[in-house]
Amino acid sequence: MKGRATREAYGEEILALGKENPNIYVIDADIGKSCKTVEFAEVLPKQHVNVGIAEQNACGVAAGLATCGKIPFVTTYAIFGSMRMSEQIRQEVCYPKLNVKIACSHGGLTPANDGASHQAIEDMGILRTIPNMTVIMPGDYFSAKKLIRAAAEFNGPVYLRFTRDAIPYIYDENASFKIGKAVQLKEGKDVAIIANGDILSRAVAAAEELEAEGISVRLLDMHTIKPLDVEAVKKCIDEIGFIVTVEDHNILNGLGSAVCEVVAEMGSGRVKRIGIQDQFGESAPYEYLLEKNGISVKNIVASAKDLIH
Repeated sequence: MKGRATREAYGEEILALGKENPNIYVIDADIGKSCKTVEFAEVLPKQHVNVGIAEQNACGVAAGLATCGKIPFVTTYAIFGSMRMSEQIRQEVCYPKLNVKIACSHGGLTPANDGASHQAIEDMGILRTIPNMTVIMPGDYFSAKKLIRAAAEFNGPVYLRFTRDAIPYIYDENASFKIGKAVQLKEGKDVAIIANGDILSRAVAAAEELEAEGISVRLLDMHTIKPLDVEAVKKCIDEIGFIVTVEDHNILNGLGSAVCEVVAEMGSGRVKRIGIQDQFGESAPYEYLLEKNGISVKNIVASAKDLIH
């Protein structure tokens, strides 16, 4: 399937939002070319601030703008937006619950050949533990555009995670999304697969393989991991009992952990987490890194079968 990177969706949608609303600001950390905000800076220079390679300062500037009624989007790589800025996000954005958005490209293993120093495998986990923060990872180009717009309309801190490379289309421009509400892509009764982000396309392919073998799959796009769609998870356990989670993130404290927290409190059901196996990445092709961590169609299919048999 053809597709586009979700960072490209960000560049296009933030420009559209900026044209519609003069309170939309972009705070860059000198990597606008990679994060697709160059056109925003050219077209709307009065709504753009480049602080240079100073992410912590970017967060402070954004917090200040938010106190003046602006809606700033701090734009950088996920590794810097989640970790270098972590204290500032906690103290200056989430604690006072300011209307700041942290929009980050290069999430997960997608930086690939850039190596472990640029691969943000912990970001969603770190930020979902901070009170008042909302954490979103769209599954394709079209869902990214809709969720970026939803984040701009939402009053409060939001972390948006985007991909560097093109990923297949799952939706079209008419799809609708709500923050905190999973999208059910397939109905099924034998096993549930819950995925998000660039890995969603692999979950779709795995579901198709399983269905070809006579296994009925419920497939959910959990684009928001905080607030998690708890009711959707509970329905999977009540009606099916088996869940496979799939993500490009450490299996600790990401989507899989969030789902397991709900299931543990329910006291029934089984979950298999597929994701980065609590290990750093390396400089290597993206597909190799995914395979090394078992994030593959083959492993999703095998894990689903193991759960139900």
